[in-house]
Order: sequence, then structure tokens, then C-alpha cells
Amino acid sequence: MLQASQVHFCIRQRPIVDEVSLELNPGEILAVLGPNGAGKSTFFKILSGEIKCKHGAVGYNGHDIHKLKARDLAAVRAVMPQHTQVNFPFTVQEVVELGLISTKAKQPAKLIQEVLEATNTSHLKDQVFNHLSGGEKQRVQLARVLVQIWETKPFPRYLLLDEPTSSLDIAQQHAVLKILQTLKSRNIGILVILHELNLAAQYADKIALLKNGMIAKSGTVEEVLEEEILEYVFDHPIHLIQNPVTGGMLISAAAQAHTSIPTFKQA
Repeated sequence: MLQASQVHFCIRQRPIVDEVSLELNPGEILAVLGPNGAGKSTFFKILSGEIKCKHGAVGYNGHDIHKLKARDLAAVRAVMPQHTQVNFPFTVQEVVELGLISTKAKQPAKLIQEVLEATNTSHLKDQVFNHLSGGEKQRVQLARVLVQIWETKPFPRYLLLDEPTSSLDIAQQHAVLKILQTLKSRNIGILVILHELNLAAQYADKIALLKNGMIAKSGTVEEVLEEEILEYVFDHPIHLIQNPVTGGMLISAAAQAHTSIPTFKQA
């Protein structure tokens, strides 16, 4: 289990993440949603170990994240941040190979081939990464992260992704989420930050809504997807509609009734 207990983080006495507790079990997808400035990416960095919370604790399979050696941590969790730069003229295959640096893969070439095929990037493997489009780069970075945990292991592992579909078209977005669904059967828990509510409704097992650095509500998709709480979190009219094809819920962000000039809220 990945467990965050009363995680608290401030910048200049301002709480960015405020007493957040959350659990992710292997075999489930947990989608973290919330408006800009809700603290999602900061919480993500705390969970991944990139930054240390000032109060509270994060543990992987019962072990405190900051007591795990780097190699041991890499063995149980893989991380895809929102933005990743490659400062050298690496090919796509070389970028994906970086995901194996901290692992002891038995068949590295086979793993790389499988993740390239899964992310539809095999045809790009000899191209220079920095010459790719934004969407292609995002799929290659996903492949780099996937190869780290692609090999079956006897212990629970976790995949953390911060907006992995942001630069992708509709078909590619669904393809990525379908890959995540297949990983659940490998004893892997997935935490994914999303902006698209309907993707979360279709693919997540659980949802956590963040607002002002705090959990507004968390639970199963059915428990969390309620118009009242969604309108509170996103400060916008929301309507839930039954999907005529799947029977699930579709989330519609209704247009405001008035036509005055809108203003952007401070993040």
C-alpha cells in the first residue's frame, strides 16, 4: 500500500498541502482531480519523494519513503512528472532505456520492445527525442516510466503520473488510460493526476478531489461524482448525465447563464 498520513507542506506560512491523508492499494487506479492551484502537483512531488513534507508521513508497503534507499524506492515506484526535459540528443530508444538504469531487468531488450509497442512509439525509436512533437514526447516519456515497472514482480508496486494525457488527442488519451488499466492485474497501484473529469469517471476505481490543498472528498467513482461537491470544488456549474452507451456517468460543465466578461481566478 502507498499511504500518505496527514501530509502538510507550506511555502511562506501558506499551506499548499494541508493535512492530506490518502491510500492507494495495488490493483487500483486512483485519480486526483482539482482546479489549478489546488496543490495537486505539490502533493504528487511529496508522494514521489521529490520534496519532503514538513509534517506527516509517506510510506510504501509499510516503509517510510525517506528511509528507503534510492534503488529500493525505484524498485517499488515509477514516476512521470508533468514536465521532463532531455538536454542531450538522445534517440527515443535511449530515452526509454533510461527507465532501466535503477532496475535489474532479466530481458531489457524485450521490455523496451513491449513498452514501445504499447505506447505506439516503436516507429520513433531511432529518431532524436527533441525533434518529436509534444504528444510524441509525452508518449515516449510514458514508455520510459513504464519500462521501469513493466516486468512482473512478486511484490506490490506503484506508478505515479502527473497529467500524462495533457498533450494527447482523444484516441491517445484513451489508449494511455487503457494501458494503466492493464497494469492493475500486475499488482500495481496507479495514482494519476487528471484534468479531464470524464476520463477519471471512465477509468478510475477511486477519485480524490483536492481544493485549497485539502481533500474535499475521496472514495469510489460513484461516491465522489456528485453535482454538489463537483460544483464546490471547481466553482462552476456541473451536470451529471447517464452515458447511453456504457450506463456510466458523463460530466457536463455547463456554460454560465450570464454573459458578463469573465475574470480568471487567482491560482
